Amino acid sequence: MASQDTSSYDTPRAPRGPLGLTLLALLAIGLFAGFVSLGNWQVHRLAWKRALIARVDARVHAPPVAPPPRNQWPSVSAEKDEYLHVRLSGVFLHDHQTLIWAATDEGSGYWVMTPLRMADGSIVLINRGYAPADWCGRDGHCSPGSTGETTLTGLLRMSEPNAFMRHNEPARNDWYTRDVPAIAAARGLHDVAPYFVDADAAPDNGTQWPEGGKTVINFPNNHLSYLITWYLLALMVLGASIYVGYGEYRLRRGR
Repeated sequence: MASQDTSSYDTPRAPRGPLGLTLLALLAIGLFAGFVSLGNWQVHRLAWKRALIARVDARVHAPPVAPPPRNQWPSVSAEKDEYLHVRLSGVFLHDHQTLIWAATDEGSGYWVMTPLRMADGSIVLINRGYAPADWCGRDGHCSPGSTGETTLTGLLRMSEPNAFMRHNEPARNDWYTRDVPAIAAARGLHDVAPYFVDADAAPDNGTQWPEGGKTVINFPNNHLSYLITWYLLALMVLGASIYVGYGEYRLRRGR
């Protein structure tokens, strides 16, 4: 029986040429630098997110202060003012109320957005809280709420743009986001603050709805896992480069 020729299996491959090694080196350098840069970026994002969470937590639990007045409205921003704990006094304009579709842990229903006219004549939209879809404010079968001077506290929120899939339709009175300029225009309101206020939970006064204190404060913070992933990928590229480089070194030394 003829023996099988295995010389082709035992012959080591030739070392890669200069062009091949250069291309591999450039690819490895590019991947390594890219992964390290992404990891460094996530380090900065992690620090920013932690500072944001700490800042918002301090605002939410701080004693309430006066909201930004009319002369400060142009400078109001999410970075500086959102989730500020504020106290306001004024009279609700219930006949200009707007219901915004909402989904909460209570189920599907509406945010009850009611303008509050303050002593200086300016208006702040107040999200008085959540009400179910069959709430009396929708069909007018019960009292809308306080009609006299009212003092409340809550969290300052920035106006919300249209939702990605569902757009506000003021002509049909269908609302999906708390878009302050659009609501003000649809209700014929003037001198309206560029923000709204999520009312705190009120003491039980015999009226269940709307229910305040439903603000969800949630800042997903996955940056630590992201930066670990990018740095591990960079280490894998480095390890593969060392492995390939050592293999090429052995091939050349063997020859």
